[in-house]
Amino acid sequence: MIRKQFLLNGPWPTQSPFLFCVYHQDNYPKGNGNLGVPNHNNPNPGSDFDPNQPFRMYHGQSVPGFPAHPHRGFETITIVNKGFVDHADSHGNAARYGKGDVQWMSAGSGLQHSEMFPLIYENQNNTFELFQIWLNLPAKSKSTPPGFKIFWNDEIPVLYPNGNEAVSVRLIAGNFDDTSALQPLEHSWAGDAANHVLIIEIYIAPGHQITIPKTDAMANRTLYFFEGESANLNDVTIQSSRGFEIAPDQQLVLKAQNTNARFLLLQGIPINEPVVAHGPFVMNTAQEIYQTFEDYQRNYFGGWQWESQEPTHGHEAKRFQTIGQKTTYPELG
Repeated sequence: MIRKQFLLNGPWPTQSPFLFCVYHQDNYPKGNGNLGVPNHNNPNPGSDFDPNQPFRMYHGQSVPGFPAHPHRGFETITIVNKGFVDHADSHGNAARYGKGDVQWMSAGSGLQHSEMFPLIYENQNNTFELFQIWLNLPAKSKSTPPGFKIFWNDEIPVLYPNGNEAVSVRLIAGNFDDTSALQPLEHSWAGDAANHVLIIEIYIAPGHQITIPKTDAMANRTLYFFEGESANLNDVTIQSSRGFEIAPDQQLVLKAQNTNARFLLLQGIPINEPVVAHGPFVMNTAQEIYQTFEDYQRNYFGGWQWESQEPTHGHEAKRFQTIGQKTTYPELG
């Protein structure tokens, strides 16, 4: 049943087809009027990952987040349950998303983007919660054009298997209980049902349980227990802040004990191709990595049209996405 167990420290271990998973929980204070942290000086950006601190600036100087940086060869799925993310990229596209929204982005043949965490609210704290998951692209898709789409919170399927809100499943990718998630980008490994990709967030109230059906025996399945105290996994007591590699060909029965329990589950058939990674680039061979560095140095994946390496999108708590010349908002679908 449980093949491997590990602590959830720093980036969470993953199995193919996933490359990386990170969870950010930051208790940001009231904003300073410029979307940043009041009286904050960040002299060593990127070196502030101490989990004992109430919040981290990451690489941001005054506004928390990740200034412009490149990617190639994989996809990112960014789930923002609390707070906001401001996206900008080297194709001139932009977005502000949060409050449960999900961004599905493919770096494909190469893209620069920034991910800043604006502190919108000046009269209340700016609590922030984010998952970012890296999903590999197969070799045949690594040269496809980059792009992204936003799944607005109200559009994402939420299932209540027990008929009430004591147990909920938020379906980000794949199929669960005869319900399909929103469609990922065109060339995604998650777009083919034969790959059995599943990304779900699970909430269970104390004393309640959920059964997760078995899947294809060739799939990898990883369960992350990130909030709560203890729970039962098929009658075995498990502790929070731990991850579990789970046998895919057995059903899972999860039961919360004395506190609410929250889980993330990642599942999928492995791509079974060589993976050669260097920082933000993920290819199949070392030669492709060398070529990626040459390509990036030649054209910077489209350059950077923004005035700042850390662009933000105004002071209103209004979510949007702009792709090309078209801007859409959640209330307009």
